[in-house]
Amino acid sequence: MCVANSARSQMAEALARSMLDGRREVYSAGSEPSRVNPFATEALAEIGLSTEGHTSNGVDDVPMERVRFLITLCAEEVCPYVPGDVERLHWPHPDPAGAGDTRAEILDNFRSVRDAIRDRIRSFLESIA
Repeated sequence: MCVANSARSQMAEALARSMLDGRREVYSAGSEPSRVNPFATEALAEIGLSTEGHTSNGVDDVPMERVRFLITLCAEEVCPYVPGDVERLHWPHPDPAGAGDTRAEILDNFRSVRDAIRDRIRSFLESIA
């Protein structure tokens, strides 16, 4: 989860789904959903992942009764709070859309956050295996 469900959480959803290969359900959401950021789509496409069919979802769109782990990715903003009996993890990553003056710099930010999230997910999945 993050605020807009447009970049970090969208990339995390696509990455986790690919790593889990259908063995678990994965959702992403935000407290103020907007749209999937085209730079997130591009950064994922570079590693063979698609955001086709992804929409920017709100917290109410997630079936919380089926959620075991809730991971927030916000860094400088206030992360969404979702009530419920879930294990909460916080992996702060800066909003990749918030920095960079050129297209290349912004895309590099998205790649950096994508790779950091991928590493966190990989480590997390190994720790619960």
